[in-house]
Amino acid sequence: MVMVTLLFVGCNGAATVATRVPAPDARTDLLANIVERGTILMATDPAYPPASFAVDGASRKTDSRCAQDELTAPEVDGYDVAVSQLVADGLGVEPCFVTPAWAELLAGNWASRWDLAFSSIGITAERMDTLRFTRPYYATPERFYVADTSAYRTMEQLDGTRIGVCTGCFADLYLQHKLTIPGTTVDYRVDDARIIGYQTERAGLDDVGAGTLDAFLCQETAGQAAIEDGVAIRALDPAPYAAFPAGAVDRESGMETATLIKAVNDILGARFEDGTLAGLSMRFFGHDYASAAATFDTGALGQ
Repeated sequence: MVMVTLLFVGCNGAATVATRVPAPDARTDLLANIVERGTILMATDPAYPPASFAVDGASRKTDSRCAQDELTAPEVDGYDVAVSQLVADGLGVEPCFVTPAWAELLAGNWASRWDLAFSSIGITAERMDTLRFTRPYYATPERFYVADTSAYRTMEQLDGTRIGVCTGCFADLYLQHKLTIPGTTVDYRVDDARIIGYQTERAGLDDVGAGTLDAFLCQETAGQAAIEDGVAIRALDPAPYAAFPAGAVDRESGMETATLIKAVNDILGARFEDGTLAGLSMRFFGHDYASAAATFDTGALGQ
């Protein structure tokens, strides 16, 4: 076992040696394991612009330590990816990206297929049964989107209508009146919705624009991206709630994860303070969604 010697310097300048303490063991501590191998396996979703997307025509990093079935940094981009890169840089390792299905991320039991997910996974009490969360790295309102020509003007008018959601996402839980966000109160404004599940938010937003779905509930970032792409939809005001996406690790990883979460929280805290996260949010979303997450009470996570 590697031992670390701590030196304490007194007021007179004399150094004394403290009791030697064991450094984390790479066989049992996830952060130590990541640092030892020099790579961190990050889960992301390249079908979720502008949070994450594949870079057309990108070449694989030639000197990468990532496996051949993993994506290297030049091959993906977006806010989630940029934050993943910041964390990897802070840990002094190379990020390698994998693209599991959304349901796989939420289910936990990752079996070491990836270490950490910056994949816009919002914090909920239900998800904390399988995942442990870092502090959130941005906060976004979630809104109902309807067709430009729709007569719907308020959320209450959507009672009993066909509303699309990303299956298993915040919106799905909200319409079921089962959404619990630590430290916040959720106000349910729509009853008896006929929930239509989608694998991707964009497919549902396209259906709303085409008039085949009454409404779609999702993050403002996804809705705004669709509007900018010409989808004929509009948002209803106000937003019923806000999501707090955070980094996630597998609660059943079989390794100590507290040291990794603390290290990531320290990195994110520094990037909140120097404005880096706000700048990245402006770059990818055209809006500062980061600053609202900086004051989230991590004590509410009870981890």
